[in-house]
Amino acid sequence: MKIGNVDIFVLSDGTTKSDGGGFFGLVPKVLWEKVHPADELNRVPWELRSLLIVADGKKILVDTGYGDKLTPKQKKIFAMEDQGDRRLLGELERLGVTAAEIDIVINTHLHSDHCGGNTMFDGDNVVATFPNARYIVQRREIAQAMFPNERTRGTYFKENFLPLLESGAMEIVDGDYQVTPSVRTMVTRGHTPGHQVVIVESEGKSAIFLADACSWAVHMERLAWVPSFDIEPMESIQTKKRLRDWALRRNALLIFQHDPTTVFGRVRPGEKPGTFVVVRQA
Repeated sequence: MKIGNVDIFVLSDGTTKSDGGGFFGLVPKVLWEKVHPADELNRVPWELRSLLIVADGKKILVDTGYGDKLTPKQKKIFAMEDQGDRRLLGELERLGVTAAEIDIVINTHLHSDHCGGNTMFDGDNVVATFPNARYIVQRREIAQAMFPNERTRGTYFKENFLPLLESGAMEIVDGDYQVTPSVRTMVTRGHTPGHQVVIVESEGKSAIFLADACSWAVHMERLAWVPSFDIEPMESIQTKKRLRDWALRRNALLIFQHDPTTVFGRVRPGEKPGTFVVVRQA
């Protein structure tokens, strides 16, 4: 896909399943299962998408999925057994891109399904998966990850980022950040205080990788459908309003990270005043 003169490739680190209540929070199941039906264990499938951006002479990877450090028990819990090379490194290989060729890794945040692939095992050691890359993360996100609380410690794992901090491979930024002339990040708190989305702008065209600021298309249409995962639910609603209005003004392409049925869309006014819909795109 082209956004102006920037090449964008949507990659996958696999498909997983988790309890539907995580993505739909206080919304009754009788409502949300009309949109995304659950299995017999109340789980819904969701995608682990990453983005490869080739822009301004750089290969930029956005998020790295769970990676390959999962134990057999974790793979079973996440329903990720037997996915083989249908994971991030296999996806890059099919594009002819090696891990060593990645120049920049942007972590939208440091939950394990977004940064587990930052590092990998080398014998008993944990090393950078992308050895020549600088990894970009927000200062507030590092603070949350370094000092998790009772609610967040189940998803912040230091082996996914601490070796990069110690080696100097991780760059900590504070606020919206221009990565290259065509690629920038925007702080979008709500899911976590240090969450950031990634925006591509080239030749008057725009695309936005929403990550967990709005991980499913329905979350953009129904702002009150706030995931249980969001640490700051009211901030999450305000963030989605801001992103929706920005995307509408720019006619920006929306890229959804976890939605199992919708990868791309554009926001449009709905039939009723004050409502909005996401027009899905192939």
